[in-house]
Amino acid sequence: MKMNQQNETTVERPSDREIVVTRTVNAPAHLVWEAWTKAELFRQWWVPKSFGLNLHSCELDVRVGGQYRLAFLHEGATMEFFGTYLEVLPHSRLVWTNEEGDDGQVTTVTFEETDGKTRVVVHDLYPSADAVDTGSTGALTEVLNQLDDLLASMR
Repeated sequence: MKMNQQNETTVERPSDREIVVTRTVNAPAHLVWEAWTKAELFRQWWVPKSFGLNLHSCELDVRVGGQYRLAFLHEGATMEFFGTYLEVLPHSRLVWTNEEGDDGQVTTVTFEETDGKTRVVVHDLYPSADAVDTGSTGALTEVLNQLDDLLASMR
């Protein structure tokens, strides 16, 4: 039985090149920030459990110009996701590139705390309308549930 009361995740398409996912999590912004920026925490919630993937490497150099690289094992092959941090404003905003494909997007995540809860907004901007369909935004509802569970264990 889950003891953690979770909030709804909303997904919007403000344009043919954008997807915005919003979720309020039951934790203060500094804890949410840690979960997004510390590799040992990030690896506990980022991979959707239903995908059956194993995140075997997670490197996060969270600073402007720093790089990230996530490596998954899937059906005997390695898949990698990587990019560069463009903006890092502690406890409030992260912006990074997704550089693993020809149609990489820019992801902006904002954290807004009110009364000990944090509104997380994930905004993906793709280079074309066709590229939107190749993105992984659809998994965000599940991973944000997993984030909420992790945050509940941290409080």
